[in-house]
Amino acid sequence: MDVEKLVYLFTEGNAQMKQLLGGKGANLAEMTGIGLPVPPGFIISTKACNRYYEIGDDLMKEVRSEVEEALTKVEKVQGKKFGDVKNPLLLSVRSGAAVSMPGMMDTILNLGLNDQTVKGLAEVSGDERFAMDCYRRFIQMFADVVMKVGHAFFERALERKKEEKGAGDDTQLNADDLRELVDDYKEIVKAKSSAEFPQEPMEQLMQAIRAVFDSWNNQRAIVYRKIHKIPDELGTAINVQVMVFGNLGDDCATGVTFSRDPSTGEAKLYGEFLVNAQGEDVVAGIRTPLPISRLKEIMPELYNQFNDISKRLEEHYRDIQDIEFTIEKGRLFILQTRSGKRTAKAAVKVAVDFVKEGIFQQEEAIMRVEPEQIDQLLHRQIDPKVQLKPIAKGLPASPGAASGKVVFDADEAEKMNQQEEKVILVRPETTPDDIHGIVAAQGVLTSRGGMTSHAAVVARGMGKPCVSGCESVSIDLEKEVFMVDGVTYSKGDIISIDGATGRVFAGEVPLIDIQLSGEFRELLGWTDEIKALGVRANADNPTDAAKAREFGAEGIGLCRTEHMFMAQDRLPIVQEMILSESEVERQRALDKLLPFQQEDFYGIFKVMEGLPVTIRLLDPPLHEFLPDTEELVEQLVKLKLTQGSTQEINAKQRLLKKVRSLSEYNPMLGHRGCRLGIVYPEIYEMQVRAIFQAAVQLFKEGEEVLPEIMIPLVGHAEELRLMRELTEEVAQQVLSEQGVTMNYSVGTMIELPRACLVADQIAGHADFFSFGTNDLTQTTLGYSRDDAEGKFLHEYLAKKVIDENPFITIDREGVGSMIKIAVEKGRGNKPGIKMGICGEHGGDPDSIIFCHEINLDYISCSPFRVPIARLAAAQAKLGKKSGGYGD
Repeated sequence: MDVEKLVYLFTEGNAQMKQLLGGKGANLAEMTGIGLPVPPGFIISTKACNRYYEIGDDLMKEVRSEVEEALTKVEKVQGKKFGDVKNPLLLSVRSGAAVSMPGMMDTILNLGLNDQTVKGLAEVSGDERFAMDCYRRFIQMFADVVMKVGHAFFERALERKKEEKGAGDDTQLNADDLRELVDDYKEIVKAKSSAEFPQEPMEQLMQAIRAVFDSWNNQRAIVYRKIHKIPDELGTAINVQVMVFGNLGDDCATGVTFSRDPSTGEAKLYGEFLVNAQGEDVVAGIRTPLPISRLKEIMPELYNQFNDISKRLEEHYRDIQDIEFTIEKGRLFILQTRSGKRTAKAAVKVAVDFVKEGIFQQEEAIMRVEPEQIDQLLHRQIDPKVQLKPIAKGLPASPGAASGKVVFDADEAEKMNQQEEKVILVRPETTPDDIHGIVAAQGVLTSRGGMTSHAAVVARGMGKPCVSGCESVSIDLEKEVFMVDGVTYSKGDIISIDGATGRVFAGEVPLIDIQLSGEFRELLGWTDEIKALGVRANADNPTDAAKAREFGAEGIGLCRTEHMFMAQDRLPIVQEMILSESEVERQRALDKLLPFQQEDFYGIFKVMEGLPVTIRLLDPPLHEFLPDTEELVEQLVKLKLTQGSTQEINAKQRLLKKVRSLSEYNPMLGHRGCRLGIVYPEIYEMQVRAIFQAAVQLFKEGEEVLPEIMIPLVGHAEELRLMRELTEEVAQQVLSEQGVTMNYSVGTMIELPRACLVADQIAGHADFFSFGTNDLTQTTLGYSRDDAEGKFLHEYLAKKVIDENPFITIDREGVGSMIKIAVEKGRGNKPGIKMGICGEHGGDPDSIIFCHEINLDYISCSPFRVPIARLAAAQAKLGKKSGGYGD
């Protein structure tokens, strides 16, 4: 049986072997292949790592055999022997997974030094100080990574030695000082690990290899993989490379440089270097590095050579490069290149510039920008240059950052906003009653609720930052304070929130404003030429609709009329309508509401002139518009204790009785949606009349209006037939009265499993289906969204019961299957029926890919997700698959 190869020389690999050799190893092999000055070496494959985790140390004998064979070939190329006491070959050992994980795993430099080989290094280099410096560095790194002796012990010893010798930094220590430091380091190793520092070079190498394999599962690497959705089973490769030295004198240097500015995308070298230093010195902060532009003054020929190589690598890999280099005795070596991490601003600029420079086409530019990066450009952010310590951390529910005074009441938030004071609304959780407070606030902080809670959904729709489910924040609404770790924060105190990370800060923080570049608009313009899915927005008012149109929305996919009812000038009339004892009283209240509704719809139609507007008729149960039961009970008790008037007490008792009569055990599955319209048709009649009176008003002003009326929560075809009949009857009355003809459509929101299963029957009465994936997820999975996210979803994700939060990314197997059934059945009965989704999933890139794959006509999301959706829809058309991971 053939033995599987585990070790590859750089000359045996290429960039296409990334999964086997890791990103770093594949790039080293590729650069070797195209003739760049790369120190020779070999790669222990990711397969070896995975087999190590399967069988443990039993693998190391096989690995050692192949390593010794590869090492012999490297020795031949270099003309040096590993472990030779006269002219030793020294090695670096670095991790390198298929997906870049900067700083997450371990590295060891100068491997092969011991008490004897250090003398040989001093002899051949002619610099004893250099040799002893390499040895003390090696002891520290090896002891830290392999023997688990914390580097802080060695740093303290170094500081003591510098103080003793009066040295400002380590370069001022001489050879004798460093020899003493090496002895100190070895004593630290012996004291802290109960073992001598290993002297046999091959044993050092094998222990280092084992330690790097182990580092694949260190805590920081596990957390990084979880955040970036990198599969645990990828494993890491190990790169063993001949050492080159940037610390042999003033004709030596080491540095890290990007081929373009990773912050702005500007086409110039961006990085740092140090003369007479090793690689870790650049990032350790012990010495202040020089900007790469200074290399042009100090070593002009080498700067020009490096600049040429940088351009060559960028063109070869068709991406911005992050390059590590060393200059040894006037000779340039490239130690690593990888795709450079960059800001969202730089990602967009680099992608567009590469098209203009002819490096790749528009399609590739679109694929090079991550949709979530676009999100960063659409919201204010905390200045990344500032180091801040959060007081608490919750869920990153809606991106953006804001500072303001703490308020605990929505009415007070609105009042303070009118006085031009910036506020952060702090609540245990928000309800539809708080909508005006969310509008007024700079951002929202809640101690309960998940990523798709009321606060999160509403804040995202408005483009406001929100941190939800911040359980360490203990809120006392009565005292108007919240506590974190024993510290009390009161109403009026200033706090800041970062909705992109879930962090909460005391005081005001420096923010960066939104800046949309020409490249940003150009890139999004290209997406519209490619994508198949239409992109609409969820918007409930003219301001949101205008923002959606500015961001490129092709219509409104969901206008929720209940948010209009929550406005402070309408809520008393809505409550009057609900508390009516007769249909006449109810109609009287509805007549008062009609002008408000007509004005609402007129404003949205006007902003979206010429584009479709889907208006969902009233959906939530009526009790949501009434005062809270507990509050009413408290008010009633207070009235009785303070001898309130009999009239007041009787009125409060009637209200409490009505609220209790309308309350439901499970309101989400109760008297809501089309069920309201069937029992109280006059409510839907008023809304439809308002819609068409507004449409006719604009039509007469010469504007094109495309109304789409959506009936919510339909589960039976007969429900939709009745509501369509009502809609058409009222629409015809208005149009006839005004002598106008107008195209409009009537459809339904599919949000119940039964609706999916009988979609062919429902399609007979529908012009369109819009999948309400928020509720469809709850009703399919049997999850209460807020309860699930607050109680058990995090455990399900941690224990891999589920791969994704189903309220963020569509559950393909369950909810996705339901949608597929509805699409197939609906189009089977009515081939031309229009289909889209309007839940929060409409702004999730992975869910958008699913929508493209099942041939939906459009997606609808919050206004600030529209650019993200446009990019994700184009990427879906270009073949991007969901659930992927990248560099």
